[in-house]
Amino acid sequence: MFEGEKTLVFWIGLIILGLASVGLFTIIWLNTLYYPEYYQTYYLKYHVPFIVGGIVFLLIGLYMMKSGVKREK
Repeated sequence: MFEGEKTLVFWIGLIILGLASVGLFTIIWLNTLYYPEYYQTYYLKYHVPFIVGGIVFLLIGLYMMKSGVKREK
């Protein structure tokens, strides 16, 4: 999928993808590990903007990685 010469856009997209993945993993980890089971939905509603933002940045990073590869003929 990512065969060819990688440009600067590819590497910036990879960094964005990595940071968004770490952020989403942190939110999910904190919600499942530290909050009691009966409070998870209460705290989860405050994390929804960060989860949606993380998913958007995941998609942006993937698109940048896809468009940052020069195809070889």
